[in-house]
Amino acid sequence: MMDRRQFLAGSSALVGFPFAQAQTPSSSVLRPPRLRPGDTIGLIEPASATFDPFTISLIEEALANLGLTAKRAPNILDRDGYFAGSDQARAEGVNAMFADPDVAALLSVRGGWGAARILPFLDYDLVRRSPKALIGYSDITALQLALHARARLISFHGPVGVSAWGEDSLRTFKPLLFEGATPTYINPLAEEDRLVQTRWRTQTLTPGRAQGRLLGGNLTVLSTLVGTPYLPSFEGAILFFEDIGEAVYRVDRMLTQLGQAGILGRLSGIIVGHCTDCAPSSTYGGFTLSEVLGHHLKPLGVPAYSGAFIGHLRDQFTLPQGGLIEMDADQGSFRLLEPAVL
Repeated sequence: MMDRRQFLAGSSALVGFPFAQAQTPSSSVLRPPRLRPGDTIGLIEPASATFDPFTISLIEEALANLGLTAKRAPNILDRDGYFAGSDQARAEGVNAMFADPDVAALLSVRGGWGAARILPFLDYDLVRRSPKALIGYSDITALQLALHARARLISFHGPVGVSAWGEDSLRTFKPLLFEGATPTYINPLAEEDRLVQTRWRTQTLTPGRAQGRLLGGNLTVLSTLVGTPYLPSFEGAILFFEDIGEAVYRVDRMLTQLGQAGILGRLSGIIVGHCTDCAPSSTYGGFTLSEVLGHHLKPLGVPAYSGAFIGHLRDQFTLPQGGLIEMDADQGSFRLLEPAVL
């Protein structure tokens, strides 16, 4: 039996199979520099506001425990309604961190809502000249997809500043960003007093193996970028998605939109994370989330599985947004094929 704690173990089962779809050449993507002890991390707030200064202090302490120092963007602790400052101020905070030669990477304090509103004000030429790792998830999906669409930058879908930063998060975060490792992502083994494991189990939707660039994030945020210049091409990509607090019919609606926009039909594979608190709208007569996933994903005929350690969880994988991976839907795992950092 495979030890599902071995996130970084090699996976020979994923090697040596043909792929029908051409992949984006590695030379066309921007890989940011890796992190090193003592580096400065720029704290950004591109979306919702943080009201308690102690929250920022705790994040700075967590980074110090990782051997890193923090530098606050100018709009940290600003407030404009529920945003961390005006759209322009939040964008200027992101631009300032990319422009600052002392800052090695950017970490979003939190998600919420608002990152999509600042996309027209970002300096994508600056990002191309000064590529840096941008780390976060949830609403930060908008930034990550836009940076890949407009600057071809690989970013990192992982913890935000206010996350727990537990062992299961650091197990992929540190090797990926500090060492330039190419980890194999396998769900952790849950500690349960049961005859069979029930927590962190994956389910195969369509068996098989696939290769492609990993793109996605929060399903709600991703679907709202359809039709804008901030959504990258999904031709031959492996889509991953997660969400929180969405009724099943809304997930159905968003996947319908992605299908009718021609995105689902371009994929080489699909990895579904957790949809936290996504319940049917009624006890009787409605579809379950599993049924809705089956409606939309199984007819595509590409490898797909659900239950990956991705989403609004206490801990989660850190994923290279735009990195080249191989996935195995039967095993519920995937492997990074090349370092995501320089």
